[in-house]
Amino acid sequence: MHPFFQALKQGSQRLGLELSEETLALLLKYQDALLLWNKAYNLTAIRAPAEMLVKHLLDSLSILNALPEGRLLDIGTGGGMPGMIIALCQPERQCVLLDSNGKKIRFLKQFIADLKLENVVAVQTRVENEAMIQELGQFDVITSRAFASLTDFIHASQPYMHRQSVIAAMKGLIPENEIVAFQQQLLCETIELHVPDLDEQRHLLLLKQI
Repeated sequence: MHPFFQALKQGSQRLGLELSEETLALLLKYQDALLLWNKAYNLTAIRAPAEMLVKHLLDSLSILNALPEGRLLDIGTGGGMPGMIIALCQPERQCVLLDSNGKKIRFLKQFIADLKLENVVAVQTRVENEAMIQELGQFDVITSRAFASLTDFIHASQPYMHRQSVIAAMKGLIPENEIVAFQQQLLCETIELHVPDLDEQRHLLLLKQI
């Protein structure tokens, strides 16, 4: 058994998730691959497996129950958070992981190929690339952990949205001023997240067009 299997199982249960043993094993395969590639390619600043479990896996898993259904785009996915983790837990959901960093997308493409994953693709492009916007089309759910600015994330998301799309922004503190700036255009639901063993504020903002 993987040394972090029980910690991941218990942490996910504390988040209200009942993940199968197969899914837990897939998530740990992903973490092991990320750790291995990180030694050569510096994909994430977090290098300790126990810290990665909390700050990458459990942090990403914390939004799972709150996400609407449908095709998902993860903008600025980096090493695959939260998009790859969502894709591994929800094989019925089609996911596109988007980032401009070639090393990170190469890692994700290799992992997708190694595990023969059919519901997720990784795309190297800048988010504002007009040709890629046309090619990828519109999404039901758009996620990101990468944007410091909610305003920037909303602007980046808009070309990929249809009328019913939901922006799911992972934040630490609630960016009250930015939410106010968009209150004429977007309804915002704020969900407080409680990530096991993480002593930091976490929130999920779900934004829909009015």
